[in-house]
Amino acid sequence: MLQKLKHYSKEVIFFIIFITIFTNIISLYKSQDLSNTPLKINSLQLINNTNYTFSNDKPILIHFWATWCPTCKLEASNIEFISKHFNVVTIAVDSGTDYELKKYLQDRGYNFNVVNDKNRELSQQFNISAYPTTFIYNNDKKLIFSEVGYTSIIGLYLRVWWASF
Repeated sequence: MLQKLKHYSKEVIFFIIFITIFTNIISLYKSQDLSNTPLKINSLQLINNTNYTFSNDKPILIHFWATWCPTCKLEASNIEFISKHFNVVTIAVDSGTDYELKKYLQDRGYNFNVVNDKNRELSQQFNISAYPTTFIYNNDKKLIFSEVGYTSIIGLYLRVWWASF
């Protein structure tokens, strides 16, 4: 019995490592098409009718997502956590009206900043083709990191923390 447990544990660990490597390779491939230019936007209007102004002295995480995206739903709690510690603005694409987005966030207990990209203007500007897509810019608004797909809390935290140096 113990021998079988060890065998299956090794198989599960191998599978997790394989999937992690595979998803990172796919993410790297997809992120090559993303815009690599410095952040030229100074502010965006959030769904709560306030303006989000980008700070010139702190890194920023910009996260494109959609309410209909299953991976985005899995990653939303990670974004919520990161938004408590760093500058985060999220951009919801094809996800309904401002009211529908507010209700979606409220029903799930999320408080991160959201811009409603109803017409896909921002997603086109950033060359977004898959969701979720995350960009991390340093203090000088230079792109430090971009990724397509799921990212763990630890991965996001370390990348934004690194961008502050």
